[in-house]
Amino acid sequence: MKIPQMIRAEFARLWATKMARLAFVALMCVPLLYGGLYLWANQDPYARLDQVPVALVVADTGVDEGDDVRVIGDEVAENLIEDGSFDWHRVSAEDAERGIENGVYDFTVTLPADFSEALQSSQTDDPHRADVVLTTNDANSYLATTIGEQAVQRIQKQVVQSVNREAAKSLLDGISQVRGSLVEATDGAGALTDGAATARDGAGKLHVGSQQAAEGSGRLASGLGELRDATASLPQSTETLADGAAQVAAGNARVAQYGREAAGASQRALDALAQDRSAILQDLANAKVDQSVIDRVSAAMDRAGGDLSAVNGQVQGASAQLDTLANGAQQVADGSRRLADATPQLANGIATASDGAIALDGGLAQLVDGSSSLESGLGDLTDGAGQLRDGLAEGVEALPDSSDELRAAQADNIASPVDVQTSRVTSAGSYGAGLAPFFMSLAAWIGIYALFLILKPVSRRAVTALHTPLRVTLAGWATPALLGATQMLALFAIVAFALRFDFAHPVAAYGTIALASATFAAIILALNVWLGSVGQFLGLVLMVVQLVTAGGTFPWQTLPPSLATLHHWLPMSFAVDGLRQLMYGGDLADAASEALKLALVLVIAVLVAALGVAKTMRSRTLKDLQPSLIG
Repeated sequence: MKIPQMIRAEFARLWATKMARLAFVALMCVPLLYGGLYLWANQDPYARLDQVPVALVVADTGVDEGDDVRVIGDEVAENLIEDGSFDWHRVSAEDAERGIENGVYDFTVTLPADFSEALQSSQTDDPHRADVVLTTNDANSYLATTIGEQAVQRIQKQVVQSVNREAAKSLLDGISQVRGSLVEATDGAGALTDGAATARDGAGKLHVGSQQAAEGSGRLASGLGELRDATASLPQSTETLADGAAQVAAGNARVAQYGREAAGASQRALDALAQDRSAILQDLANAKVDQSVIDRVSAAMDRAGGDLSAVNGQVQGASAQLDTLANGAQQVADGSRRLADATPQLANGIATASDGAIALDGGLAQLVDGSSSLESGLGDLTDGAGQLRDGLAEGVEALPDSSDELRAAQADNIASPVDVQTSRVTSAGSYGAGLAPFFMSLAAWIGIYALFLILKPVSRRAVTALHTPLRVTLAGWATPALLGATQMLALFAIVAFALRFDFAHPVAAYGTIALASATFAAIILALNVWLGSVGQFLGLVLMVVQLVTAGGTFPWQTLPPSLATLHHWLPMSFAVDGLRQLMYGGDLADAASEALKLALVLVIAVLVAALGVAKTMRSRTLKDLQPSLIG
């Protein structure tokens, strides 16, 4: 009997009765139910987080901002509800507590009463962090805790971005104001520099003028000193002059009086002569004196009267001059007296002026020194003001001149400075597609393991008919290998067409999972050949070990060292790694390498099974020829 005939015989045994057919069909569907149903249920659970009910409690009392009260907790709640990442329910603290205890909500998020105050505390002398309280109940769902932590992280990120944006905007606005003030300060420093330069020039002129004034004050002090010495005896001299002038005035007054008396007598004499002439001439005429005599007497009296009139004029003029002299002398006397009275004050004033001139000279000497220091100091001030102006100008240049719109954009960028750009060598596409290689490989093992519940590992008829251990082994392996390939073809159709998971290399991917199924069939065959029912049980244990070490969910590097080592030796790891490369469009060379590892394990398992068959063939009985419908 040939190997194909032995395969047909085994299929005939499996299809012999109604119960056998039912068992066969049911076991053939096991990997489809396991792999297809699980992957269908978990195609993309993260895309349906908006169906997860979450209680949101906002106990925030807010903070005062001027005349208004700002409640940042309300702002966060509105953003969360609008975002719709979860099925948010804004409820009271009591409702949230009852809901999470009763399983109405998977978890609760609470923004406490001091939420806004804590966020604003960075601007006070008591900075502290704001709390976001996450309450979970693992009795509802253990993974809800992990998902809740992701939700809190999202809230934290949102709040941090908001706070950072406001802080950055405030900082940038402050810098803008500082820049404006620096511009004004720069202009002021420029004006100060110009003013200091002008003041320095003025100080230089002041220094020159003060030197000239000092020289003049020196001469003034010297001259006033000489004047003081010269006028020291002036009061006594003016007193003597006043006394002498008074005496002269008195004498001149007496002389003037004498002159007035003489002028009066002269005038009276002239008047008397005129009266006497007329009387004399009348008397002569009465006396009948010869007219010629009367004429001679009249002529003589006229001559005497003219002489007396001339003398009288001289006397009157002299008297007037004497009056004038007397008046002038009196004025001189009065002026001399006033001079004598004022001279002590003049002398004192000259002495005071002399002392003042000396003090002025000393003061001007200090002014010369001070103006020199002032000029030097103003020079330093000019240099310093210039440095200040230049430094402020550099500060202005260092600070950006930005608009409100630019500062708002900068604040947004500072609040979220990193934008993660994901570059993927390959991409699974969804959560379910990411798990597909692992669950297809696991389904392949479960499918083969289930088939061996009704398959006979080594047919006694095959042992009798085929004689060669290797041929017997191949006959025993070929049936589950063909059935496994059929299972994997159906599973592949479900994953690729029903679930619409993409395969970069579909033919190679199916070939790999079919090869994995054939390899698993060889391994379980060897275990059954050598250990019988114990081997079948060890197949279950080996499946559990590979479920852990294959790295289907978490990276195998996270395993304990002993289990991580098994990842490099167990065949399900090769199937998972190879399927990932072929499904996501990875490295074909790596996929080929994993396929070669599976083929090598297949060959080794078949040879080990052949050795077990050879051991079995050494002793046979007639019972071995009796057909059986169960293994």
